[in-house]
Amino acid sequence: QVLLVESGGGLVQAGGSLRLSCAASGNIFRINSMGWYRQAPGKQRELVAVITSDGSTNYVDSVKGRFTISRDKDRNTVDLQMNSLKPDDTAVYVCNAVLSTRSSWPTKRDYWGQGTQVTVSS
Repeated sequence: QVLLVESGGGLVQAGGSLRLSCAASGNIFRINSMGWYRQAPGKQRELVAVITSDGSTNYVDSVKGRFTISRDKDRNTVDLQMNSLKPDDTAVYVCNAVLSTRSSWPTKRDYWGQGTQVTVSS
């Protein structure tokens, strides 16, 4: 069993910053990537940022230059530093990990956190 636990959401004024953290635990064998998705009311879930096992990162265009994703491979954690927040960033942010367990390797699958609310006021 694998568990992803997020923390760090909240309410912030436009222009402010928040840092989201996600910790993966359980019967993890190998993590291929970790990332953050978000879903705003009435909108589809979108990938915000992802970091792979080799450290490569990718961001949705709307957050480039403002958000930074980082990962601690030893602790199986991923953080998302969000600066210069805008009201359009308001959403539920969900942590994702693509990984294999000791019993499933080499097969990997997606695991999801429960989500954390980020609200940016204008």
